Amino acid sequence: MTAASAAAILLQMFERIPKSVLVGVVLVAVFLALYAAYTRPWYFTDYTYLGGILFLEILAVAIWMYRRVFFGFVLLSFLLAGLNLPVGRGWAAARWPVLGVGAFVGVLMVLKHRGYHFGFFHLAAFFAVLAGLISASVSLNPDVARLKVLSLLLLFVYAATGARVAVPARETKFFHALLTGCEIFVGANAAFYALGIEAMGNPNSLGAVMGMGAPILLWGALLGGNAYRRRLLLYGICIFLAFVSHARAGIGAAFVSSAVLCLAMHRYKLMIQGTTLLIIALAAVSLFNSGFIASLTSSVVYKNNSYGILDSRVSPWQSAIDNIRDHPWFGMGLGTTAASGGPEQEQGTFVSSGVVTAENGSSYLSIVAGVGILGTIPFAALLLLLISKIVRTVLFVHKSGAIASPAFVLAGVMIAGILHAIFEDWMFAPGNYLCVFYWSLAFIFIDVAPQGRLLGQTVPWTSTPGHRLSPTAPAM
Repeated sequence: MTAASAAAILLQMFERIPKSVLVGVVLVAVFLALYAAYTRPWYFTDYTYLGGILFLEILAVAIWMYRRVFFGFVLLSFLLAGLNLPVGRGWAAARWPVLGVGAFVGVLMVLKHRGYHFGFFHLAAFFAVLAGLISASVSLNPDVARLKVLSLLLLFVYAATGARVAVPARETKFFHALLTGCEIFVGANAAFYALGIEAMGNPNSLGAVMGMGAPILLWGALLGGNAYRRRLLLYGICIFLAFVSHARAGIGAAFVSSAVLCLAMHRYKLMIQGTTLLIIALAAVSLFNSGFIASLTSSVVYKNNSYGILDSRVSPWQSAIDNIRDHPWFGMGLGTTAASGGPEQEQGTFVSSGVVTAENGSSYLSIVAGVGILGTIPFAALLLLLISKIVRTVLFVHKSGAIASPAFVLAGVMIAGILHAIFEDWMFAPGNYLCVFYWSLAFIFIDVAPQGRLLGQTVPWTSTPGHRLSPTAPAM
């Protein structure tokens, strides 16, 4: 019996369970819970046990509605683990079981349906994991490096299976949910900022998420409809929060990705109007605060340092270059440093310790330092394939005007991420919510991006039940 046949049998057995049996199982579970509460009441007064039971219940519901909700559940679990709020404390550990279960169920569903294409992009992801394993074998912190590689493997498996499963035959609902989630996220961050709460933990994180959210909101606004004004307002709030963060990488990612979307859609007038409005706003503030421009230039452009624009990045970049020079071919282990990890050094159980990790100031320098020059080849292949798909999608939309295509908004997110990763170390750090968000969408983007033979068409696409693209326009 093949793995595909076994997966199909398991899923068919699960789907054919009568509702009466399910109701009976639920009633038995309730009875057992009441019995346990009566005989062992201390279990139900311990927040750890109660939290674990609640988590298992939520996980079971998410599995039951896998295609509809599990993608959002994965993103939410990693986001909550990264927030600077009390609600996120338990998710530092819970996010990994969520990702693991998502990957396992995703594999079963892909094996059952057998309609999903796996190409060179997916092969490059496999070799990227293999390169990480090789680098871990020569690392001074092999255990930590292997855990990092395992995390990357789970992410890539989920992105290649579970994330893709959420899209076919329901593109309109999926991308509408993505857009709505982005609106809620930006609005919530604006509310927290107004209350003086740094929900994202630090300004760089705030700038990063705003930079990635800007193209999604701009795309949603330019689709028109009843939500046009609301989304345009939220896009303005997103840009404002990016400026508030003083994070140059986030600001640059937001502006460049937005500019590419506008150019592809022939919205030159909108670009001029937006730029003019920004200049007018800066000039108006300067009238009431003569030192505003100088202060903004100092805090954003120079980061309060008079030596140079990139002076804040020189030290981590130089450290990464030194590590690459010392370990050129196979690196020092994915996500680790050259420092020796002894037993006396305390390390986190579910999060990386600063003892064995370091900030390299760039995702690309980080991956070269981690897996070496040879190990970088599959990672470079992943990025080059993404860039080729981005160029093809942007050119297609520029020629056809098919702005409603879901590939178009994903191209904007991919552009923002590639640019932002030049100055921030997150792209290959699976514990980071931005990394999970980016690569999950990247694997979906590979599916929905136009193929070479589609460049002559003038309509957007949606996928058919066979998971291929057909020329029908989704209504957003």
